[in-house]
Amino acid sequence: MAPTETPPPPTPTFLKLSYPAPRVLLVRMDRPKALNAMFTAAQWEMDAVWKWFDLEPRLSVAIITGTGRAFSAGADLKEWNNSMSSDADPKSRMGNAPAFKPLSRRLGRKPVVAAVNGLAMGGGCEFVVNCDLVVAADDAVFGLPEVKRGVAPIGGALPRLIRSVGLQRASEFALTGRNATAQEMCQWGIVNKVVPKDKVVEEAVRYAELIAKNSPDAIICTRAGLRQGWETASVERAVEWTLEKEFAELQRGENIVEGLKAFAEKREPQWKGSRL
Repeated sequence: MAPTETPPPPTPTFLKLSYPAPRVLLVRMDRPKALNAMFTAAQWEMDAVWKWFDLEPRLSVAIITGTGRAFSAGADLKEWNNSMSSDADPKSRMGNAPAFKPLSRRLGRKPVVAAVNGLAMGGGCEFVVNCDLVVAADDAVFGLPEVKRGVAPIGGALPRLIRSVGLQRASEFALTGRNATAQEMCQWGIVNKVVPKDKVVEEAVRYAELIAKNSPDAIICTRAGLRQGWETASVERAVEWTLEKEFAELQRGENIVEGLKAFAEKREPQWKGSRL
């Protein structure tokens, strides 16, 4: 059943929302004829969905996938081309739009699992690089072909790739614009698991359920600690920040009390909604 405590975002047109398991949101990019390419309005739509998801106390984890043979081909290059008109304000060009970071640069509060059902190119690949877990179909293909089109992958993937796979692999991938298989991305550590195409969402839901059965507050705190360790240079500062901010918030909530009490009483905990 869909959550009811927080009003959902305006009914999206590019995205389809569903709830495949308790505390789990499934977000499906649904523009298959255009390989789920992201036009500007779709990016704003996605931005609104993630903000709503983070504030919905009855949701703990989300899954992002695509309809058809693509996860996402990234930015809509036809719209980008039109935005390059000589008489247009440079600030209005697609790559400069504030919405051009709905998932590839999202920090957020709650985890997102990518269920990569097919092509993940350009911005679609940048989405994947920034997701918390990644399940990929065995025939999925990944690439940052921007250099072949005269643009650059400016959605946040480049520094994140460096931290995940190292300078030389990131350079090979981004500077050549070549494609990579799901198996190769798994070897590099970008993909957690490769499964048959018809099982990709099912496996992503399985991961999401494993996460969602845990304390909503502890999920937020633990993810924040992981993200700080990834985003910042100092390991100790990341630990200190997590203790000072996120763990302090966790200790003020009801779920830590319930989790410890349930352990002592040898029963399953009954979690409250995530803190706001």
